[in-house]
Amino acid sequence: MGKPVIQPEILPPSRHAPQSSGRFSGAGRIFRDENLDMLAHVLDDCFRIPGTSIRFGIDGVIGLIPGLGDVLAGLASFILIIAAWARGIAYVTLARMLVNLGIGVLVGAIPFFGDIFDIAWKTNRRNYALLTRSIAEPRRHTGSDWLYLLGITVVLLVILAIPLIVVVWLLLWLLLYR
Repeated sequence: MGKPVIQPEILPPSRHAPQSSGRFSGAGRIFRDENLDMLAHVLDDCFRIPGTSIRFGIDGVIGLIPGLGDVLAGLASFILIIAAWARGIAYVTLARMLVNLGIGVLVGAIPFFGDIFDIAWKTNRRNYALLTRSIAEPRRHTGSDWLYLLGITVVLLVILAIPLIVVVWLLLWLLLYR
C-alpha cells in the first residue's frame, strides 16, 4: 500500500502533523486540534452555573472588565483565526471566522447585554467548528458560507450608508429651508 495523500495546503487533524505543510513550519505542533479545542473550551464553556445548563468561559468573565475586557478576550480569540490561517484554511472560511469574532467583540462591548451575548454567542466554539469542518472538507464551501458573508456585507453597507443618508438629508434640508 502507498502513503495516504495529504493536501499540501492543509495540516491534517492529528497529534503528529507534518512540519512541511501549512503556511509556516511548526504550525503542526503549536496549532494541534487538541490545543485549539482546549482554547475554545477555556474561552467559551469551561464553567457551568450550578443548577443550570448555562456554560461560560474566561471570555465571559474577562468581558466584565469595562473597555479592556472585550479587547483582551478578542485578542485571545484571534489565536484560532491565526491557527486557521496557518493551517491553510480557505479565505471565505477565514472571513466567516473574522465576522464571528467581530460580532462577538462589538456586541460584547455593550455593558451587561454584551456579556450575556458573549456567553450565548460562543465565538470560539463557532470558529473552532468552522476550522474543523474546513479541515475535514478542504476548499469546499457551502451556499450558507457565501450567504452568511453576503448578509454581513449587506448589513455593513446599510450601517455605513445611514450616516451618509443623514448628511445628505441635512444638507438638502439646509438648502431648501434656509
